[in-house]
Amino acid sequence: MLKILKSGIGKKSDARRAILRSKITERRGEGYVDIIVIVLCIMLFVSLAVKVFPVFIAKNQLDTFATELMREAEIAGCVGSDTSAKANQLKSQIGIDPAISWSRTGNIQLNSEVTVTLTLQHDIGFFNFGSFPITLTSKATGKSEVYWK
Repeated sequence: MLKILKSGIGKKSDARRAILRSKITERRGEGYVDIIVIVLCIMLFVSLAVKVFPVFIAKNQLDTFATELMREAEIAGCVGSDTSAKANQLKSQIGIDPAISWSRTGNIQLNSEVTVTLTLQHDIGFFNFGSFPITLTSKATGKSEVYWK
């Protein structure tokens, strides 16, 4: 008889454990919360990307500006009116207005190196949370292709 009582108690406790286990592992309704959190994270990432990716585009434009300006100085063999005209043309074409500094000015002898450095301020403010200005810098180096007597 003692054996029967023990087996009956065991069945009831197993049933209680199974019910308790199913209540603990039940996840009804949690899927909605997970989806809402995932959607909010994706939206935050997209809004961050919209603010940060233009910096990479501006850096690429600045590199192109420096390369084109350097090529003009190499062909002309001098830093002066030709390079200033090319800089104004590039400003209107590309749509940026960087600060331009040259390592040398005037006539540049054949195979002499010259370097142009462009700097541009760009703001990556994140909506109403603040303004974060960064300085983009681009350098280009070249050699003159003109022999001056």
